Amino acid sequence: MTLETISTNKSHEGVQGVYSHASTSTHTNMTFSVFIPPHKEGEKLPVIWYLSGLTCTHANVTDKGEFRKACAELGFIFVAPDTSPRGPDLEGNSVPDDPNAAYDFGLGAGFYVNATKAPFDKHYKMRDYIEKELPEIISANFPADMSRQSIMGHSMGGHGALTIALRNPDRFKSVSAFAPIVSPLNCPWGEKALSGYIGDDKSSWREYDTCALIADGARTPSIRVDQGEADAFLTEQLKPSMLEAACKQAGVSLTLNMHEGYDHSYYFISTFMADHLNWHAKYL
Repeated sequence: MTLETISTNKSHEGVQGVYSHASTSTHTNMTFSVFIPPHKEGEKLPVIWYLSGLTCTHANVTDKGEFRKACAELGFIFVAPDTSPRGPDLEGNSVPDDPNAAYDFGLGAGFYVNATKAPFDKHYKMRDYIEKELPEIISANFPADMSRQSIMGHSMGGHGALTIALRNPDRFKSVSAFAPIVSPLNCPWGEKALSGYIGDDKSSWREYDTCALIADGARTPSIRVDQGEADAFLTEQLKPSMLEAACKQAGVSLTLNMHEGYDHSYYFISTFMADHLNWHAKYL
């Protein structure tokens, strides 16, 4: 596997890099960013995974997330993957008769699932990419201590972070999310994505639904969620009260912070990014 370095920049005495490689999961080129904090030669560092939301690439959090100062102080590697496979001729980039396809389905909206429905099953294997392939690349090419990993995300990426942590409880020490989609079974974004990628059998959706996973017995030591009360998607798409109820019913520790006046944007995320990283530090 050849890893191409697209760019590196010094920041907070560490290095912010952007890299590309040919993925065996998606059969496309994939791009991701990694921040390496200052560290001693030979030192292995804990890893924070950040999964982005609808329409985003690795660049959104890399450019606007304001994570590097805290990561440099805490000694965290910060990894930001893309949200879907990409390419000008990629089947499944859009659905011609759907005007919203480029926004909440197809390109930029991989939902961190393994698609089983044509034509998306050829390339949309984001679950395998995040859970299997990219961790091997990080371990092989960066000073990562893979025994100390945590995961976080925003919106669709919050959904990805929560479901991946619940499916891999031995891998991730902690999980947090900004404004996550907590139940794709019960919101328009999720219903569109999971029916399009997986099919209409909703029983097969449960492994991609945080509330359903918890109800079915999946566990993680603790969850933190921060949610803006001025988020335009709060009522119809995000529904944090469903996660609160699921965690209460199952006895899962949940810290749910509601923030007056904050929306769904990176103004919100960047405000509370350092709080999340310091929260993860307790577990790493």
